[in-house]
Amino acid sequence: MGAVLVQGPKWCGKTTTCEQLAKSVLYMNDPKRRSQYLQMAESDITELMAGDRPRLIDEWQDAPQFWDAVRYYVDHEDGCGQFILTGSAVPPDGADISHTGTGRIAEITMRPMSLWESRESEGSVSLGALFDGQGFAGVRGPDYSLRDMAYLLCRGGWPQAVKQTGARALRRAFNYYDAVVKSDIKRADKSIHDPERVSRLMRSYARLQGTQSGLKSIKLDMRANDSKTLDEDTVSTYIKALKKIFVVEDMPAWCPNLRNKAVIRTSDTRYFVDPSIAVAALGAGPQNLMDDLRTFGFLFETMAVRDLRCYAQALDGWVSHYHDGSGLECDAVIHLRNGAYGLVEVKLGGDSLIAEGAENLNEFNRKIDVKKMRDPAFKMILVATGEFAYRRKDDGIVVCPIGCLRP
Repeated sequence: MGAVLVQGPKWCGKTTTCEQLAKSVLYMNDPKRRSQYLQMAESDITELMAGDRPRLIDEWQDAPQFWDAVRYYVDHEDGCGQFILTGSAVPPDGADISHTGTGRIAEITMRPMSLWESRESEGSVSLGALFDGQGFAGVRGPDYSLRDMAYLLCRGGWPQAVKQTGARALRRAFNYYDAVVKSDIKRADKSIHDPERVSRLMRSYARLQGTQSGLKSIKLDMRANDSKTLDEDTVSTYIKALKKIFVVEDMPAWCPNLRNKAVIRTSDTRYFVDPSIAVAALGAGPQNLMDDLRTFGFLFETMAVRDLRCYAQALDGWVSHYHDGSGLECDAVIHLRNGAYGLVEVKLGGDSLIAEGAENLNEFNRKIDVKKMRDPAFKMILVATGEFAYRRKDDGIVVCPIGCLRP
């Protein structure tokens, strides 16, 4: 492609990663030159485009004119890899962009680091190998306790936090949360001016992680500490703003071909892009999760989904969920472009929860009409802790600690 757009939440490492590939850089958020750059973008953007290629334009959305300018340059100059754009927010509504960039600008989403990227997963179980049908023998997993996993969940995948330990590392997520509440969300929607309401929304969203709660449910949860004037349109506006700055990343539903006529629910599942944001919104820490394993389980699911999204993307795939009217769910369905898919249930661990997850996977698998679509490439129960990753003899389900997984 002539250009690449790398977008995702602040602090996830976009600029640092792209700096390693760029031969020249324009920092739009340079406080000494920002106003000058914005004026030049209005009057003669070609001056800002000049530089060795690939040229990195950091936080391009501050001057949306870059989009059409990059498209024009790519159209009229030969060669791939001319520009790299990074952004921690989408352009504001009404931005003057006349072309989609199709065929010229490839978009890549970057998220906080998975455990494999932060070197806290041993990587002994490969999703790619499971999709390829390679044999699987039991392997020993990392010696993580639930308390270890609670710490990794609360710390999150923020690169600077990964470099630190203890309370300093945990503090990063609270700093991120504070920045979103007090200032970052206003970059996405200048009409939002009530930090306390943003805080209440994020706490509500944290409590509803892993559910398909609608706007009405979120509104009612917020209203316990909000005025009676709060309506669903306001809630929707705030959520859209959080999505524009990549704080919220909900999961779409999957509608497979089934043997029966089960009613499939199509609501998105609510997730933050990283579990540490939910923990910070709740004002919690590792000990709080150890004292409330139910909440721990919901937030571990957010962590698992973060990692599965990273690994699926590395395989050129994506992740969805399944939930039908009978209450049957599948936490994550990993899809590849060739039509292959894998089913994943997420559990904290322990024999009873693993058995429950296996029952759900097998019941769901029986519902799929394999005459109209292929069988799943694999079925997996992804657990927080466990001494081994192994395949169950009776049904072939892979039980895998998250500290063993990689793309």
